Parts: sequence; structure tokens; C-alpha cells
Amino acid sequence: MLVHISVKNYAIVDHLDLELHEGMSVITGETGAGKSIMLDALSLTLGARTDSSVIRPGADKADILSSFDVTHIPEAQQWLKERDLDNDAQCILRRVITREGRSRGYINGTPCPLADLKALGEILIDIHSQHEHQSLLKTDTHRRLLDEFAGATELTRAVQSLAQRWRATQQKIEQLSASEEEQRARRQLLTYQLEELEMLSLGENELAHIEQEHKSLSNSESILDSCRQIIDACSENDNANVLSTLASLLQRAQSLSGAPQAFTQATDLLSSAHIQIEEAISEFNHFAATFEADPQRQLWIEERLDAIYTLARKHRVQPEQLHALQNQLANELAALDAEDANLEHLQHAADLLLKEYSEKAQALSKRRASSAKKLTQAVMQQLQMLGMPDGQFSIALLPSKNDSPALQGLENVEFLVSANPGQPLRGLAKVASGGELSRISLAIQVITAQTSRVPTLVFDEVDVGIGGPTAEIVGQLLRQLGENGQVLTVTHLPQVAAQGHQHLFVHKERQKKSTHTAVKTLTFEQRVEEVARMLGGIDLTDESLQHARKILDSAQALPAKRA
Repeated sequence: MLVHISVKNYAIVDHLDLELHEGMSVITGETGAGKSIMLDALSLTLGARTDSSVIRPGADKADILSSFDVTHIPEAQQWLKERDLDNDAQCILRRVITREGRSRGYINGTPCPLADLKALGEILIDIHSQHEHQSLLKTDTHRRLLDEFAGATELTRAVQSLAQRWRATQQKIEQLSASEEEQRARRQLLTYQLEELEMLSLGENELAHIEQEHKSLSNSESILDSCRQIIDACSENDNANVLSTLASLLQRAQSLSGAPQAFTQATDLLSSAHIQIEEAISEFNHFAATFEADPQRQLWIEERLDAIYTLARKHRVQPEQLHALQNQLANELAALDAEDANLEHLQHAADLLLKEYSEKAQALSKRRASSAKKLTQAVMQQLQMLGMPDGQFSIALLPSKNDSPALQGLENVEFLVSANPGQPLRGLAKVASGGELSRISLAIQVITAQTSRVPTLVFDEVDVGIGGPTAEIVGQLLRQLGENGQVLTVTHLPQVAAQGHQHLFVHKERQKKSTHTAVKTLTFEQRVEEVARMLGGIDLTDESLQHARKILDSAQALPAKRA
């Protein structure tokens, strides 16, 4: 439940700290005192949108904090635990709005998006306001309230999820099917191109090898001529050759006796050179003896290179990229084949989703039909109590016209009412009287709130347009809700204010240059004065005080959680 609210620099609030308890807490005050400011600030910690205009003049930022005890809210505990935000049994929601227009949210001190504040807030607290009359005009709200009353929220989410998944799967199927002709043409082209590349059968490093071999075969005559010239110059020239010259020089160097070490080392190098040249001549002779010009081989290589370069130009790639291109095209063709298999898989998945959707949607329809009767009876009873003895209420379950799975299930839900005898049942949006709509709205909200899993309920001036004995009944209804949880009620009716277990008074504190909103918890005697003010105005009389005390005594005589 909500245990504490702290508001700093919001609207005309300078600094406000408020402790809250179980049961029914009523909030009263003069018109314009700011009774709803506290709830507006609270809604910001629950993810409501805002801007910098809410910051108190002269301040840099507004800072609002709400603390909840989640000891008895397992759904909230699980939500926090799944996100590593749990902090024992405490949950603190915080919202900071800066003058620059930036807004930051926190859960137990950890920064979070507003969507998280909103999601968690829906588990912790439910706010009903006079503005909900507008939301009650929407059939989406009718369906939500009926499903909550039926305890079918999880089933509704399952139906919605299945419909969304079916739609997403069907969209993929349509996308694949729409491009089927294009894919068929692409598959034919890929098959033809792969056949060409496979016929070429180019090895991964083949191009570099045959280019080198082609260069060698093209220069075979020149290579052999150079080889013969080298052999001749080194060993076979009768006039002078390298080997004979080296041998003569080496003999002369070795014939000297007593030569210095450096000379001997140089002679050894000359000897080594003589040996290496002999080995080189042997290699050249072997090459000349074994090397053969192969015109047929050269012609084959030239034709092979021509085929490679022609295919590379055709595909607009470098010749050395043909092997990689073949792998790429093969992978693309395999992917297209996989898409065909995927299309069959998606169709099978869509059929299973449709079957599961049908089963759960039918179960939801049965739950709605059964609960619609119970909710109708309960609202009718409340209308009787709220001074509308001739009021009629009904819930229409209209089959959906969609052939495909609809997010809301197999039917649309609409609340129908008739305020006066002889008038036909019509949609809530067609109820002319604001007072009638207010009572109908309150009846629906009170009934649906009783089945809500949310432990804290807030009613912000939902009793507008109600007075007399009906107001006392409204107060008793709200007090009964408070017996099973926590109810916060902003009211201008003394009959409702008297029913509270706790009474909070909102007032303005005026200083020389500023005005601030403040809240205080009233004692019983202070409550008598406040209820008397609500009954008779600013000037308190003995009669109004006596009447107020009587109302409070009567209300406090009811079973209560907290005095």
C-alpha cells in the first residue's frame, strides 16, 4: 500500500511530506486549495506525462517521491525481482522534472524509463477520477473492466498475445508469398550462374599458378637462350670463362706461403665462390636438359585464362574473386531454398497459433458471458442505492466482425444504460445528463474496484453531482472498500468525508510574497469543524457543529480499521 508521499517544488507546493495508512483516507479543503495537486503529483511517479510548467515558480526542479509497502503484493515483488530492483518490502518511485524540460524516473534509486514506472504503478495503485467519465465512454474501457471483474486479465493478455503473434506470422507469410515470383526468377538466374562457375571449376589458388606457368611458357625461348649464354660464359667458352679464370686466380693465391690471415680468409671466400659457380652451372645444365617448350600446354593455359577473365568480366568482379563469388551464389540459392521450407514452417506455426487462439478466445467468451450477468446485477443494485431506482444497466457482447483473430477476442463489449422508465438501453456515450453519467460511473467504478487486485484505490471527486442521502451511501461504499485495503478519496461532500478512517485537510499558507499548499491530519475535533464547514460554510454555528458531530459519530460507529 501507499505509505508516504513527498512533494517538492510542484505547482504551489513548496515541500510536502505525508504519511498514509490503511483504510479510507479522505482529503478535503476549500476550492482552489489544491486538493488534487497531491494526486496529480502522485500520478507523475506512476509515469504520467508532464512538462516544466509544473515546477513551482523560482525553483529549478520538481521532485516527487512515493513509497509503497509491497509486503502483501507478490506481483509487485516478482516484478521488482525480475529486474533486480527489489529492496526488501519497500518500493520507492521517484520522478524529477527539470526547468530545461528533462524528466527522470527512478525505482528504488535506479534510473528507469517512464514505461517501467507506469507498468509497476498499475500493479500498485488504481486512480479513479471524475475525468474517468470520459474513459467510460470508450468501449475499450468497458471490455477492460469486464475482464478485470471476471478475473480474466491473464486470459485476455494471452488472447491478445496470440492474436499479435498470429498477425506477425501471417505478415511474414504474405511477404514471402508476395515475392515468390521474384524469388523464382532469382533462383533460375542463380542456378544458371552457378552452372557456369561449376563448369569452369576454378580452384581457390589456381589462377596464380597458371598465370605464372603461362609467363614461363611464353618466355621459353628467351629463357633457354639466356641459360646457354650463362653456361657458355661460366664454363664452355674456350677463350675465357668464369670457372677457368677463378681456378687460375685461386691457384695463384693458394701458392703463396706465409700470407697474412686476412689474405687467407679472402682466399677461402674465392674458393667458396668457385664451388658455388660450379653448382650453379650444374643446375643450369640440368634445367636446359629437362626444360621443354610445350605449345599445346601453352595453348590450353591461354584458353583457360581467357575463360576465367571472360566470366569475371561478365560478373563484374576481379578474376581472383570468382571462387568467392561461387560460394556466395551457392549460399544465396541455399537461402532461397530455406525460405521455401520456412514458408511451410510459418504456415504450420500460423495454424497452431490460430487453433490456440480459438481455444483461449472461446474460454474468454464464456468467462465474459458469465461475468457480464453478475456485473450487470451488481451495478443495478448500486444504481438503486445511488438514487436511480428506474435506472437500467446491461452489458452487450457483440460478435466481432473480423474474420482474422482480433486482439479483443471474439466479441466487442459495450455498457448500455437507460436512466428513465420507457427509455431504451443506449450506449453510455449517449447519456445526456452529466449527473446521471456521474452516478452510473461511480456505480461501475465501485463494483469493479472491489474485484481489483490493486491494493490502493484513489477516487478523485468521483462524487461530483451527488448529494443528500445518496452522498451518505457513497461514503459508506467507499468506506467498505477501505475495510479490505487502502482508499484515498478527494471529496467535497461532508457525508463522504465523515466516513474516512483518516482525514487530511488541504489548505493554503499565505506569506508576504508567496502562497503554499499544505496538508495536515485532523484530530476528531478538527474533523468536526471541517465537516461543519462543509455543511454550512465559513461561519460555524452550534447547529452545524452539532450536525457534524452527529454525522461523524454515526460514521465512526461502523466497523473501522483505523479511527
